[in-house]
This record gives sequence, structure tokens and C-alpha cells, in this order.
Amino acid sequence: YSLNNGTSNGSDSKKLRVEEAPPSRVLHIRKLPNEASETEVIALGLPFGKVTNILTLKGKNQAFLEMGTEEAAITMVNYYTTVTPHVRNVPVFIQYSTHKELKTDAGNQRTQAVLQAVSAVQSGGSPSSDVQEALAAASSPVLRIIIDNMFYPVTLDVLQQIFSKFGTVMKIITFTKNNQFQALLQFSDPVNAQQAKLALDGQNIYNSCCTLRIDFSKLVNLNVKYNNDKSRDYTRPELPAGDGQPTLDPSVAAAFSKDSNSLLGKIPGALNPLSAAAAAAAAAGRVALAGQSGSSGVLLVSNLNEEVSNLRVYGDVQRVKILYNKKDSALIQMSDANQAQLAMSHLNGQKMYGKIIRVTLSKHQTVALPRDGLDDQGLTKDFTNSPLHRFKKPGSKNFQNIFPPSATLHLSNIPQDVTEDDLRLLFSNAGGTVKAFKFFQDHKMALLQMSTVEEAIQALIDLHNYNMGGNQHLRVSFSKSTI
Repeated sequence: YSLNNGTSNGSDSKKLRVEEAPPSRVLHIRKLPNEASETEVIALGLPFGKVTNILTLKGKNQAFLEMGTEEAAITMVNYYTTVTPHVRNVPVFIQYSTHKELKTDAGNQRTQAVLQAVSAVQSGGSPSSDVQEALAAASSPVLRIIIDNMFYPVTLDVLQQIFSKFGTVMKIITFTKNNQFQALLQFSDPVNAQQAKLALDGQNIYNSCCTLRIDFSKLVNLNVKYNNDKSRDYTRPELPAGDGQPTLDPSVAAAFSKDSNSLLGKIPGALNPLSAAAAAAAAAGRVALAGQSGSSGVLLVSNLNEEVSNLRVYGDVQRVKILYNKKDSALIQMSDANQAQLAMSHLNGQKMYGKIIRVTLSKHQTVALPRDGLDDQGLTKDFTNSPLHRFKKPGSKNFQNIFPPSATLHLSNIPQDVTEDDLRLLFSNAGGTVKAFKFFQDHKMALLQMSTVEEAIQALIDLHNYNMGGNQHLRVSFSKSTI
């Protein structure tokens, strides 16, 4: 084996600090357990794209893994910075290598066999080498999901929303077995199933409950006969509901078009099927990530030009600090890492005040408050005792109503004497056009649709907690519904 270094002088690269190595499609993996196999190292990269080469340094417990593209390597590194990778239950470390490619001795037949087997799995074939068993799971597009600690009902729609972040969900069947709620879920591609399992196994759907236990099913194709609240085939909207089952809402059925990718397109901020960087935010709609060790509850938000504390729609904001030397950036401390991940997954890349905002996890664990009298510009605010915290209570119903930014807003706590015209006027004045409005039966809640997602974000920032008189404050959140 030899390494083809991308720099003209090998000694120069040694001066490069480990974390400063520029992106490369070759990744350096350290602290591998002694017994780690090439197959297990390759499996780390499998969900993110094609693996084209591997070099293991057995004596040093290290390996180099070459991905097919630099983009796949970047996605992999971004993901594993928030979710610690493990081989045989041992945490390992992954970083960019200073090498731009690996040159492999073609005589090493075993390595070539392993790579060919991976290739066969990725292209839908079936390997016949000794790595078949280790890679067999990756060739099944069907996951078996068990929900533990199910304190709240988990619907088929919740599962679809969570798992569709990782690829196109084709079919879901839910059932109860051994007094446990279970589901079989089929992706369009085995790689997406592998990625979803990697990101979601062991995570909680709602805070501290509804834990996902995920395995690969031996089935490779599901047979769905009915579209109802127990089973669904997203590729066949015409299926009947079955005896005594509620039929699908026509607008929902219309969304299940033959082009099943179009459903993903209807979810603002939906992830590219292989965008595993955001799989870190496995929130994927509503998942509250179990706090990863070392993960931060502090977000760095950049490209702003207005106040940002309405991140509270995705959790309880504790503190906000606008950076002194960079006024378009702020540190935002959420109450825990779960909420930070959730906010990041939904808000990164959204348009706010005409700018695309960027949301990343900060290296800071907390936002420090200034000493008395030292913050004369008022750049730091403490919201710890704010009455607006929606998520203080563990298992609060509010956790079930967290959705990506959308043009439709859900309004609640509306006084009885407030009319549709009043609310239309209020939201028009926030800057934008109200396209549709619909009161719920009791008139305490309503759906209001703005003409764009950006207008809805602006309206939520301006009008959540708006005083409607008589000390009644309007509650505004994003809705998954359309009018």
C-alpha cells in the first residue's frame, strides 16, 4: 500500500492541526478496537455513499477509508461530529485525512473482495463472499420498529414524518404484538434504511418516552392492502380503507402521487435522502434526540438582522447573546441538547427577513451572562424566567405539535369576541398576504395561511404572545395542515 499525498511536501501536512485538515474524500479513523474487521470499518461509510477503498493499519488501530466523492466524506464527517461512531461498541474518531486518495496494491485480494461485496450491496446485488452476513442488513429496505415506553400514541403519520427525512418511505404497516406497538416500514432504497437505523435506533420520539428500537426485517417487500390509520402504501393512493376504517382525507390522498418523492418536496426543510449531516438532527419532524454525550444545547445562528428568540417555537430559549464583533450572529442557549438539535434541523437554511439563516451547534456549552454593568449595549438577554416557555413539562402535549416552518400557522388562545377579519388584519399588518383562514369549531383556535413560508416565519416572530386584550396572549406555531 502507498499513500498519494495531496501536498507537495509531506512534512508540511504534519504541521496541520488535526481538526484543521481540509475536506478530503479520504477519512482517517482512529482508536479502532483490535478485532475490528475491514467490513465493520466500511460499514461506517456505507450509509453516506460509495466506498471506493480502504487501508487498515492493524498495529496502530487505525484505518483510512476512501469515499467515492468528497461530498459523501463531508456528509459523513458532519454526521459523526454529533453522533459518536462506534465499532464493536467502542467509540472511534473520524477526521479528514491530509491524503487526497488511496493507492491500493491490487494484489490484496481480500480487500478487493470486501470492496466488491460492498459494491454489490449498493447496486442491489447479493455478495457471495465471507462478508455477506455482515452486510446482509444493508440490502433490506424494510425496517422493523418497536416503540418502548409508549406513554403517548404514535401514529402512522408520525412515523412517516420522522423516517422520510432519510429517504422516500414507500409503505408502512403498524400492529400490536406481545403488547408492544410495532411497525414495518419500507424505504425505496436499502441505503436509506441503513441510514435511518443508524441515526434513529435508541432515540426518543417525545421527551423521555416512546423509544425507537429498530432492526432490519427479513422481508424485502411489504404487501399493503388498505390505506388507513393502520397501514399505508404511499405509491398507491387509490387503495380502499377497509371495513370500519376511516378513509383518508382527500388532500392527504392527493399528496401520495405516483412520484413519491413529491411528498418530501411538500415538507419545507425536508432533507435530501442522503443528507446525513442533518440526520444528526434526527429530530426529523418531531424526534426529541436523547442528549448525545458531549452535544451542546447552544446554537450559533448567523446571517441575521433581527431578534431571534422565537426559536422558542422549537424549545425553551434560556439565553440569547448577539456577538459584539459580528452583529448578524448570535449564540442561543436552549434548555437541552434535544431542543437545540430540533431547532437546528428545522431552521437551518430557512429564509428570514430576506436572508438565508445558518444554524449550527456551538462549541460553547452555555451562554455566559455579563457581569453587572458590563453589557451596556444590551447584547445578552436571559429568558430563564420567561412565561413563554412551552416545553417545561416533560411529555407536554406541545411536543406533539412541533413541525417544520410552513406557510400555515396554528393559532390558539383566541378570545371569543375576536373575528376572522380581526385576525386577517393583524397578520396582514405583520407584512405579507393572508391567503386562507379557518376557525376550529370552538373559535378558540384557527388555521391561518400566509402566501409564503418566509411570511409565516415573520408573522410568528411578530405575533406569538401578542396581547389580544384582557391579558389573553395569542399562541402561534407552525402547522402541518393546509387549508
